[in-house]
Amino acid sequence: MLAVRDEDPTRPWDAPGPWWPDEYPEVIGVRDRRANGAWLAEDSPAGRLAVILNRDVLSVPDGSLESRGGIVLASVSGESLPQRPRTAGFNLVEVAGPRAWVTIWDGLRLRRQQLEPGVHMISHDEVDDPRTARIVRWLPDYREITQRQGPEMAFEQWAHQWVAVLSASSALGPFDDRAIIRDNHPHGYPTMSLLVCVAEIRAERVQLASAVLPEPGVWAEAPFVLA
Repeated sequence: MLAVRDEDPTRPWDAPGPWWPDEYPEVIGVRDRRANGAWLAEDSPAGRLAVILNRDVLSVPDGSLESRGGIVLASVSGESLPQRPRTAGFNLVEVAGPRAWVTIWDGLRLRRQQLEPGVHMISHDEVDDPRTARIVRWLPDYREITQRQGPEMAFEQWAHQWVAVLSASSALGPFDDRAIIRDNHPHGYPTMSLLVCVAEIRAERVQLASAVLPEPGVWAEAPFVLA
């Protein structure tokens, strides 16, 4: 998995670490300090990882919303989602060993689909959505790498090649609809790309590395640190 975190750079957060020792002693994740939830988290001994993406919804009940970061911590710990989450909309990607799912909450109903073997890409809409410009532009490149090299590439090998595609995508600039590393201010959101994570999930362990972008919304070769 390759995941890019877009967030308001003024909102405080922490890179992957064991930030929940009492409630979730085996969990390592990217913590949102304000709500104490997680954008991405993994439980390595259980072979689980979850990451959440915001999803626009037409309306949500005022004053009754909980943080989406709690959904990630519950998921990676093996807890079931409520049928009507008290959160704004989301796309939740869950991986447990060789299996992966995407759960979509649009504020009205919860949909869950198991992903077929292969390479997939998701942002704020549907899986492999042809309406999302960055998916149309870059998903074929990620699929071609895996088809050419085979699914048994070593972690360092596939991560290097996938990050190379990410680097190439930055030539578009952060305001382009096709960009993966983004500055979303022109689209009406105060979010910018801040962090890149790569992870390999197996039944017996999770290997996770992350790199903080030196400047929000701008790609630069930054060292990846194993969690």
